[in-house]
Amino acid sequence: MEPYRIKVVEPIPVTTRQQREAALKRVNYNLFDLRAEEVTIDLLTDSGTGALSAAQLAAGMAGDESYSGSRSFYRFHETVTELTGYAHILPAHQGRAAERVLFTTLLERGDLVLSNTHFDTTRANVELNQAEARDLPCPEARNLDSTDPFKGNIDLDALARTLSGPDGSRVAVVVMTITNNGGGGQPVSMENLKRTAALCRQYGVPLFLDAARFAENAWLVTRHEHGYRDRTPRQVAEEAFRLADGCMMSAKKDGIVHIGGFIGTNDPELAQKCELLLIATEGFATYGGLAGRDLDMMAQGLTEVTEPSYLAERAEIASHLAHRVRAAGVDIVEPPGMHALYLNAGRLLPHIPPHNYPGHALACQLYLEGGIRSAELGSLYLGEEDEHGNPIKSAPYELVRLALPRRVYTRSHYDHVGETLARIAKNADQVYGFRITEQSPILRHFRATLEPVPVRR
Repeated sequence: MEPYRIKVVEPIPVTTRQQREAALKRVNYNLFDLRAEEVTIDLLTDSGTGALSAAQLAAGMAGDESYSGSRSFYRFHETVTELTGYAHILPAHQGRAAERVLFTTLLERGDLVLSNTHFDTTRANVELNQAEARDLPCPEARNLDSTDPFKGNIDLDALARTLSGPDGSRVAVVVMTITNNGGGGQPVSMENLKRTAALCRQYGVPLFLDAARFAENAWLVTRHEHGYRDRTPRQVAEEAFRLADGCMMSAKKDGIVHIGGFIGTNDPELAQKCELLLIATEGFATYGGLAGRDLDMMAQGLTEVTEPSYLAERAEIASHLAHRVRAAGVDIVEPPGMHALYLNAGRLLPHIPPHNYPGHALACQLYLEGGIRSAELGSLYLGEEDEHGNPIKSAPYELVRLALPRRVYTRSHYDHVGETLARIAKNADQVYGFRITEQSPILRHFRATLEPVPVRR
């Protein structure tokens, strides 16, 4: 059962199919542009969408809003330092702000950033600095049906070849994303992280964690990795942070807050440069664009998130939804992670070619059928077309992410998701694809406009 009781409730919208059809048409079939009151179950993201605890709200009420040196900052600083062990901690208003400050400081034109998988904003912030973001997922990640427990690992052989090869001198940093969101929400093993850290030390390259979901990664390590089953999630997390040279974090995930993040590093020169940019663009170094109450709530959330009872329920709710999705006849990226399930839209909708975006088609159908908002992670997100709309590059897989907000929805809400998918699966051949009518040069999935393409017979 859930290890909490509900003290405040919020009504959710229940709309008709006709209303949803009109809403989709109005926003040019981009689910990001829907109004919140048009969405019944919102699984677009788990970022900043969780429910605060009573202790977090109480901490927020005690927030100190002093511009410099507030009590809230020192509570936050102490909490993060104890968790990570890093000598220098800089708050930021969210993860992509931390990415921008770090990469702007760290990268030069032509540099190379290696990762198990960059997520969208991480890749964008690398590329905005005229550097290259290169993914090195482990070979096991290619098999979506495999139940290998650590498919989020980096490919150590590919990492060693790159660091020792002709591109080695270009590598500015290695980023390990835990858990691997762009790779299906899969965890990274401590053994893989240790060997990555050793390679980085050998070649003199800093290792940073993208630590947005560090606690969920730690929980899965305690469940599946030999030598860690008698450790607590907190102990695993502390060890993981100390294997790296620094981190960036969106606390909107495993900080269980609506806004917040930070950079941690042991490099005093890098910290000083980041601090100067932070002050110029985000806010003074003791608030980083955040209110004092946000710093206090983040500190409390980072304490709560490693509680075993909280993490066990989070894993169970993901398992419950995975069972309902499989029963509906829809395949997922196995094994199910904790923050999201990834539907195999390409397999469900084989009649829709990648350049007509089967993942986006399934996401739109989920909204039409059940008022459920989700996120495509397929060729709309990763693909490329020429000026005439002809495909140049498709994504390796056509996926839809169902992200699970923390402490927000109950099992009956997720049962509705399963029932909606079952209806879609029965008439999957009737689902139509899309074409892009307008797009931006980066992060196009956020702002693209689209139109339906009829099903071909």
